[in-house]
Amino acid sequence: MKILFISRAYPPVTGGIENQNYALSVWLKKFADVTTIANRHGKKALFLFFPYVTIRVLFTASRYDVILLGDGVLASVGFIIKRFYPRKTIVSVIHGLDLTFPSNLYQKLWVRHFIPSLDGLIAVSRETREIALKKNITDTKITVIPNGVDPKSLQNDYARSDLEKLLGRNLSETHVLLTAGRLAKRKGVEWFIRNVLPTLPESVFYVISGTGPEEKNIRSAIRETHTENRTKMLGRVSDADRNLLLNTVDLFVQSNIPIPGDLEGFGIAVIEATACGRPVVASDLEGLKDAVCQNESGILVEAGNAPAFQDVIIDLITNTEKRQSLGKRALAYTEAHYHWNIIARLYVEALEQFIKK
Repeated sequence: MKILFISRAYPPVTGGIENQNYALSVWLKKFADVTTIANRHGKKALFLFFPYVTIRVLFTASRYDVILLGDGVLASVGFIIKRFYPRKTIVSVIHGLDLTFPSNLYQKLWVRHFIPSLDGLIAVSRETREIALKKNITDTKITVIPNGVDPKSLQNDYARSDLEKLLGRNLSETHVLLTAGRLAKRKGVEWFIRNVLPTLPESVFYVISGTGPEEKNIRSAIRETHTENRTKMLGRVSDADRNLLLNTVDLFVQSNIPIPGDLEGFGIAVIEATACGRPVVASDLEGLKDAVCQNESGILVEAGNAPAFQDVIIDLITNTEKRQSLGKRALAYTEAHYHWNIIARLYVEALEQFIKK
């Protein structure tokens, strides 16, 4: 199969869609003939990328069996291509926000016209699929394939002493919790600091990795709850330091809260943590319900329920055997269900079915 993969969000820019699109382009090549056209310069280059990729595809579309778009925003390109190549199969990955983005213009053009005009949609979670259905997108056009992870690219033989060097403190008799990823309000980091962290034992140290629009609010929450000695904001970290964290902390926490117009399409950071044998405590919300298998790769907790988060975290940090057992099951589950080798095959099979339709 000859696939043209188009991505508007691609490394070296970092982010969930960027990482997913990059990995998808790499792993699809193991099972198909893939050509990738990617925007590697971030949002500032989109006003040039969109016309460039549209013109380029208009001249080259006939070479490919299927065109795969990295997210729903690119459906505008697909819409134009379909006008010239009505029989060409065009499929888009949809992540969630590309359906819920709170702009009247976007909702009228992309969600009502551009995205439904495509031949198929690959939703990264069941929640994303449900949102598409509520937007009146045809059921038969949608299939669900979760995001993937490559455990070997994350795992390494790190020691607790390596974590102590990174954090600059002694961690004896300390339980380290980690949240990693873009610091958006829906991630619930500020909420966790205000409502859960002060109720946890003094042995708990909370590490926050990543950058984003919520940094100021998170710092304010730390200051106002007087938890400066129990938290550390690392900002953006290198891949090596990310891997060190994922392989040495005690628990990964993703305490998402519902935010109108924004949602967690899946939760790549969660499966990266489980791929390193870290048990996860996450909100039972949106795409996280697909990323975490209850009591198998982690524990899902009612979003916004501070006492429930407190109880689960205390149970896991005080019961070492239970925590380590859950971590081992999390790794096994992730390798069996989310390894990119499996996910890329599912993509190829889905694209074949869309072509037949």
